[in-house]
Amino acid sequence: MARLDVSMPLYAGMPAFPGDPTFSSAAVDRIDRGQAYNLSALAFGSHAGTHVDPPVHFVRDGAGIDRVDLDRLNGPCAVVRVAEERPAVEPSDVDRVPPGTDRVLFHTANSARWARKLEFFEDYVAVTPDAARALLVRGVRLVGIDALSVERDASGRFPVHHALLGGGALILEGLLLADAPEGSYDLACLPLRLRDGDGGPARVTLTPRGRG
Repeated sequence: MARLDVSMPLYAGMPAFPGDPTFSSAAVDRIDRGQAYNLSALAFGSHAGTHVDPPVHFVRDGAGIDRVDLDRLNGPCAVVRVAEERPAVEPSDVDRVPPGTDRVLFHTANSARWARKLEFFEDYVAVTPDAARALLVRGVRLVGIDALSVERDASGRFPVHHALLGGGALILEGLLLADAPEGSYDLACLPLRLRDGDGGPARVTLTPRGRG
């Protein structure tokens, strides 16, 4: 299996978390208008599409995206499949993470829904606070999920973000994992180098490990 691009395309009308800035692209120069080259002006939020949450997103005085160690974002990872009928990632799903895993991506029912249509849905599968704590106990330092947020929290307190980012783990959101079955991969993730950025839109790929 070849390298998989599991990042969300950026385009006008793309899914955005409610309240976040939407993506726009405006033509500045165009060859078909007689200009020498094509050039566009882009506007989007720091958590648009596939992106990394650095500590400063929720931790006062935490590191911005430009100070995140890229080795934390790149290297071996496990994709763990959560059963289609499951409404959340629970500690029992964390139990299936291979021992010694530093990076884990959860493939949930969200990915099949994204594959049918790229639009935001409120009932997305997310990580529970208990699962977040279990991930930290297992030593996981990068948690990825196929939703625009790692948690669904009506209280507005964001316990999963606080637990993970405050506990030394980075978060990778907005993945498209429909074509990534459960297994071991090499993860490549390069967020934009935004100075003191509270989020980093990223191009993310997975390359299967140990498969012909």
